[in-house]
Amino acid sequence: MERILEPEVMDSLTEAIEYDAMDFTEVNMDFALKAIALGPPEQGIVLDAGTGPGRIPVIISQMRSQWQIIAIDAAQSMLEVAAQHVQQANLQSSISLELVDAKSLPYEDGHFDMIISNSLVHHLPDPLRFFKELKRVLKSNGGIFIRDLFRPANAEIMNALVDSIGEEYDEYQKKLFRDSLNAALTLDEVNQLISQVDLQQVKVYQSSDRHWTAQRSWNQ
Repeated sequence: MERILEPEVMDSLTEAIEYDAMDFTEVNMDFALKAIALGPPEQGIVLDAGTGPGRIPVIISQMRSQWQIIAIDAAQSMLEVAAQHVQQANLQSSISLELVDAKSLPYEDGHFDMIISNSLVHHLPDPLRFFKELKRVLKSNGGIFIRDLFRPANAEIMNALVDSIGEEYDEYQKKLFRDSLNAALTLDEVNQLISQVDLQQVKVYQSSDRHWTAQRSWNQ
């Protein structure tokens, strides 16, 4: 299936609230635990690229209070929702929320000990720019944990995945999911991006029936 782009920025408050209302508790916790396992064991500066409503950095900070997390998003509405979660958890000293385009990062070379990103890449028309920036701002021994949807091989698989997400999701939320699957990359495309920017020792693999993961341990 050919890639069909969706809007790069989900920047209406209604959309942000609708997205935040979807129950990603289990997948967010799984993401956070795996990121912690790959990251620095003590202090570290971590970039969360495309934080959305900010639930993942909140989970991580509650378990790794010594990490400083800079959580970025290109959508002001998402950051407004994220700010509520950060404030409710009283984590303003550990998590900084910044309006930043992940394809043009305003940070110095080698600034971060780890970069994490959940469900950002499928939003990017030119994801190569993000991976180039990721390599630039990450320390040479920095950790990487990126997870996103992958594009199904055909319409039959696509329909089955959309049907599988459950009756608790309304038609608009199912449409968002379908649009995201259409905009996602294939595993081969992800591997090509990793190779193009010459990121070393990064493992790319299918991590569920709908997700790919790219990871590298800190100090590897």
